[in-house]
Amino acid sequence: MKISLIQMNVVESKEANLRRAAELISSAAGSDLIMLPEMFCCPYAPASFVENAEPEGGRVFRALSEMAKSAGAYLIGGSMPELSEGRIYNTCFVFDPEGRLAAKHRKAHLFDVDIAGGQRFMESETLSAGKEATVFSTPFGNIGVCICFDVRFPEFIHEMKGMDLLAVPAAFNMTTGPLHWELLFRARAVDEQVFTLGCAPARDENGGYVSYANSIAVDPWGRVIARAGAEETVLSFGIDVSEAKRVRRQIPTGR
Repeated sequence: MKISLIQMNVVESKEANLRRAAELISSAAGSDLIMLPEMFCCPYAPASFVENAEPEGGRVFRALSEMAKSAGAYLIGGSMPELSEGRIYNTCFVFDPEGRLAAKHRKAHLFDVDIAGGQRFMESETLSAGKEATVFSTPFGNIGVCICFDVRFPEFIHEMKGMDLLAVPAAFNMTTGPLHWELLFRARAVDEQVFTLGCAPARDENGGYVSYANSIAVDPWGRVIARAGAEETVLSFGIDVSEAKRVRRQIPTGR
């Protein structure tokens, strides 16, 4: 299975972000699974969430469907501010190679942190939380999807029964990223005996929210098999998804 993580620069313009995402996805031709970062279509800021919120079926949703069909790949569409019944959710839409909706995940654990001398961010001031764990099936294996802060909650991840791979659109910052990014993806890989993938925006030192970037892939043994730096890039690599099942047979922890 060939996978591509789209670590893209995110700018103010939604249309510019959609065009750039389409360009980078096109450059990942031949991939079986492609993933975009958290809030790929707008800056990671409360005012931007409100300004760019759209319902399911809106401009961003349709563009993602078209990108998946054009690439002939499963597309984990990062996340976007989804407007539903007067609430805004941090939502990931997943599309199959025909452009059909395959799964939907609303971020269940909102990023409310106030770190002394570091980052303060309160998603709950703008966003509502989802409630469901999300797993979808592909010919390659079962894929779990969560968003950023969700990955810190092992009991929530453990609800994703039967998955072989955990995909996480994310945007860790420069306080938590250097300390916890790799650690958490390796921990969840070992906990659940699955591949873990983290896809983040590229780093913009002049942005209001500075992403740690460092998109990453970890195998079920907890080994880092691919990792980006800070710049915009398409991180592509191959995996044998059946390795997750082999690990579970060798070390039977009940996962």
